[in-house]
This record gives sequence, structure tokens and C-alpha cells, in this order.
Amino acid sequence: MTRTLPLRFGYGTNGFAGHPLDDALRVIAGIGYDGVGLTLSRRHLDPFAPAAPARVAHVARLLDRLGLSVVIETGDPHLLDPGRAHQPGLMSEHGREARIDLVVRAVRIAADLGADTVHLCSGHAPASLTADAAFDRLAASCERLLTVAETHGVTLALEPEPEMFVHGIDGFEALRARLGDHPLLRLTLDVGHAHCVEPRPLIDCVRKALPHLAHVQIEDMVRGVHRHLEFGTGEIDFPPVLRALAVGGHRGLVSVEIQDDSPAAPEVARRSLAFLRDAAPLREAA
Repeated sequence: MTRTLPLRFGYGTNGFAGHPLDDALRVIAGIGYDGVGLTLSRRHLDPFAPAAPARVAHVARLLDRLGLSVVIETGDPHLLDPGRAHQPGLMSEHGREARIDLVVRAVRIAADLGADTVHLCSGHAPASLTADAAFDRLAASCERLLTVAETHGVTLALEPEPEMFVHGIDGFEALRARLGDHPLLRLTLDVGHAHCVEPRPLIDCVRKALPHLAHVQIEDMVRGVHRHLEFGTGEIDFPPVLRALAVGGHRGLVSVEIQDDSPAAPEVARRSLAFLRDAAPLREAA
């Protein structure tokens, strides 16, 4: 028998965009989740607001009372530019400093909340750059961010995102190698994204990711269609994925990533946790 530790399930606050953050956290905890992927946003926790320090302190107390662990996520598409999604990015010709500043703020907020992980993406490469030049610029940006992460003891967990410069695990591994296999640069694996775009079978993606893994996002998806779906409405066979994560020793959150600001968000969250618990391996597996 192979002994496994139970997986810890979380829910992304971007799935509760229609709820005030305090209410969303209380609902998520009440359903039974272990943690949250807390997306910095104007709606929930604005890192640029003058009152941000007091707000962060309040959220820290609430998370502690609710018993929720937290990963800070920086994927709000319009936090920096309301007219352009995910812009500027870590390779942008103009505005790159704004993206770096956002991630620096996220690292500091993570430290204040007792979170050990900040999620980020590479962003898009400007059309004016060659692939090599874009890679150089991304590495330079990450090198600066890792200096800040070292100061605060926070891991940067880069997520390969469809259509972005780093869109697969191979790209992440190349970046990490470029940065000397820095121990604080690790991976966010989005299970749906891997099924959507990776050339290898999903279970092989999970196993390839495990040595680098800090954070997992999870949802259903159809291959070739980048749309986050509720469990059971796409193509993914989840029990083998969850078993591979458990047997592989993943200790971070497995966080549901179904962006939805509808009134049905609490019901989606309840159904999602019930599905994951049913699909997850027992404590001991053959």
C-alpha cells in the first residue's frame, strides 16, 4: 500500500466576483474548503488602495478565524489596464514596471497574510521582440522579483497560460533553468490548461509538474477550447489526476478555478467540493 496525505482543496475568490470578499471567504469556509486562491482585484483586495495595509490586516484576521490557508493570485485581467486584458506584462515595452510593482505588492501582501505562495503568469510577448529577446526580458523581470521573494520568504508560482509566452510546462522548465533552478521559482499547474494545450497526456503533465509544484488550479475543460467549466461538463478524468497529486506528495492547495460572478457561485462551490472529495483517493491507495 502507498500512504498518501489528503489533498487540501481551495476555491478561487474570482469565482465569487459578485460577493464582497468577507462574505466570499465566509461562504467558502462554511462549505468546508481548506483554503482560498485570493485574486488581487479592485472588487476584493486592491493592492493599490490607500487603505490597503489596514484591509490586509483585516483579511489576515478573518482568514485566521475561518481557518483558511491562502495563495495570492495576480491574474485579474484588468487590474492594471481596464481596456486591455493582462496588460502590461513582464515583457511589455511600456508598463513593465507596473506589472513588476504589482507582483512585488503581492509578495508583501502574501507575507502579511501568512501566505507562502504568490501566483503569476508570464504575460504576452510584444510582437516587436524575437522569442529570444522576450525570453531574456522575462528572465530579467523574474530575477528582480525573486530578489524580493527572497526577502519575504515567499515562493513565486508561475502558471503556464494558454496563448501566453509561457504556455506549457516545458516553457516553465526552460525559464527555471535560465534562473539557475532558483528554489523560490516554482510552478502553478492548471489542470484544465494542461488538458487544453499540452502535447503530452494529462497524467504525464501532472507527473512532470510534481518536482516543481507549489500550487494547483483545477476545473474541467475541453481540449483546444480555453474555457473553464464546472466539473463533469468537460472531458477530464479527475480520479487519476488527484491520485497522482496525492501519491506524488503535493502539499499545496488544489484550488477550484471557475470564474463566475453569478448568484449561483455558492452552489457551484458546493458541488465542486463534493465532486473533488468523491474523486479524491482514499488515505491509502494500492
